[in-house]
Amino acid sequence: MTDDARVPEPSGVDLARVALRAAKEQAKARGAAAQQKKQARRGGGLRSGARADGRDPLPLGAAINRLITERGWETSAAVGGVMGRWPQIVGDDLAKHCVPLRYDEDPQERVLTVQCDSTAWATQLRLLAPRLVARLNEDLGHGTVRVIKVLGPGGPRRGYGGPLRAPGSTGPGDTYG
Repeated sequence: MTDDARVPEPSGVDLARVALRAAKEQAKARGAAAQQKKQARRGGGLRSGARADGRDPLPLGAAINRLITERGWETSAAVGGVMGRWPQIVGDDLAKHCVPLRYDEDPQERVLTVQCDSTAWATQLRLLAPRLVARLNEDLGHGTVRVIKVLGPGGPRRGYGGPLRAPGSTGPGDTYG
């Protein structure tokens, strides 16, 4: 290779352009460093400005709604609201005698289990169940509740034996059956 094949050294105007570009980059770097120092003195730049951004505090209701949406708890929260508003949904008379116990959120099931304090009220609720399912689905969204499982009263513990048992009796099942 000969010396003619080498790239010529910048001179004149080209050398001035290279020097100017280098000076601009150094000034930019010094400005960024000065800006970082300034932000560090003011609290690290963690303050929000005049406009709202993601760091601003939220009202409690908005924060809870955001959490429910992010975690996918919409259905559970809605059903929990129904359990809290049970007297308004079914009426005071029925609410005094029937209490919602649990909700099975499995997509195949979607069963609301309700316990009544007497067999008469359990029968009444079984008759009202289709209308009640329709009413709940209006509030919660179509298909949220498919079936209402009605439980009768829970009798005393079925302990067989003991000094006061009548001969031939089947225990408390003949009363609470």
